Amino acid sequence: MSQNDLIKTIRMNYLFDFYQALLTKKQRNYLELFYLQDYSLSEIADTFDVSRQAVYDNIRRTGDLVEDYETKLGLYKNFELRQEIYEKMKLHVHDSEKIKQYIQALEDLE
Repeated sequence: MSQNDLIKTIRMNYLFDFYQALLTKKQRNYLELFYLQDYSLSEIADTFDVSRQAVYDNIRRTGDLVEDYETKLGLYKNFELRQEIYEKMKLHVHDSEKIKQYIQALEDLE
């Protein structure tokens, strides 16, 4: 697995966590098996008795869909920003002024 594939898989796992409630059961099943449980397209196709191409098309369309949700809602982007602020807060735990700035930054994200 290349570095880009790994980054895409991690991103899709996060997007799946944030947006799975907006997907159909079939979409959730395919993405979960492919990205979280590392099933191959053939294994998913066999499980659901469909063609490998049908699985590929569904995963691609669903991936595009969750990316569209992210563009519109930004849940993952805000999560990443919160994580960055949290890490900075840990470095400045004894600096109350910095902590106040970070708290304000967190509030601004909402």
